[in-house]
Amino acid sequence: MSAPRRVATIFGTRPEAVKMAPVVAALRAAPDLVPVVLVTAQHREMLDQVLGVFGITPDRDLDIMQPEQTLVDIATRALQGLAAALAELRPDLVVVQGDAHTTFIGALAAYYQRIPVAHVEAGLRTADKYQPFPEEMNRRMTTALADLHFPPTAWARENLLREGVPPERIFLTGNTVIDALQAIRARGVAPPADLPDLGGRRMVLVTTHRREHWGEPLRQIYLALLDLLEQFPDIAVVFSVHPNPAVRRVVTAVLDGHPRAHLIEPPEYAPFIALMERAYLILTDSGGIQEEAPALGRPVLVLREKTERPEGVAAGTARLVGTDRARIVAEAARLLADPAAHAAMARARNPYGDGRAAERIVQAIRYWFGLTPDPPTPFGQPAGTDGPPPP
Repeated sequence: MSAPRRVATIFGTRPEAVKMAPVVAALRAAPDLVPVVLVTAQHREMLDQVLGVFGITPDRDLDIMQPEQTLVDIATRALQGLAAALAELRPDLVVVQGDAHTTFIGALAAYYQRIPVAHVEAGLRTADKYQPFPEEMNRRMTTALADLHFPPTAWARENLLREGVPPERIFLTGNTVIDALQAIRARGVAPPADLPDLGGRRMVLVTTHRREHWGEPLRQIYLALLDLLEQFPDIAVVFSVHPNPAVRRVVTAVLDGHPRAHLIEPPEYAPFIALMERAYLILTDSGGIQEEAPALGRPVLVLREKTERPEGVAAGTARLVGTDRARIVAEAARLLADPAAHAAMARARNPYGDGRAAERIVQAIRYWFGLTPDPPTPFGQPAGTDGPPPP
């Protein structure tokens, strides 16, 4: 019997950790794979929240985060640290997730060591290298370095095929964020203990953090929230404020002090799920929330001009509204004033996963290693069927 294969997972931000946690759990359960967890801690506090929730203790923690860090700072410190760790550990495969700086740098460090790379949540695209920035180029460059590709949807799979990725290296899995969401909800979740009393008002939950929105675009978003608070006395805004000072300075200047605008520290993952469940409407420029909120039946207004997750827009669960103040107000007001419009989005289909993505990923890894004769059944296709997934 051959020795178990060592599979290193690399991540550094809260969204990566949420989506990689089910993969780590599935690797632990595989009899012939040994998981090794490396974290860059690109986002220290928010990463630690998720590690604790899912019971993950890293084998290597680079702890690279510094105040006011730039993309160059993140890239150089992560590359140096990961290169040394991978040279020492010599895993048989490196798994990266999504499109953060740690994703691309992890793939690059593995490539420099001639270690094969697998990419979870592969194939997402906006076709605009600056939207989102730098995530669009991070995921494109990771695709060029990866040996195995795990797209979450058929649309993402088609993107990879159009770019020339060999079909035998692509495994359609669904999104692991739905695995994580289901696991947390099964435990029972409660909102943050320090959540202010909303007085029975409808909650509008808000998050923003995209680099391309820093400055005036963020200010326009926050002014739109003030307009909505004035127009709808029965709503309260709960704003999970990203720790980056570029976000905090603007949101504090515009919203701090309004009696129905509650600026809170980013809750841990489980309480944040409870907040999403309680929200009447969610406004966000996040990627992961676009996937999570539809699974909870919550309408999402996406504060971006372009999205790499068009499946939610096509399914009717999400709507792109950009950062224009008037447009945000008009779209949000329609949902707040028209119960039928709100219900139509809340009832729309979730296209992103079924809770078995990590299981498919690990089966694909074992198949690639030659440890099992059968590839996973693609997401969206009945078990035991052959052939490509449905379009």
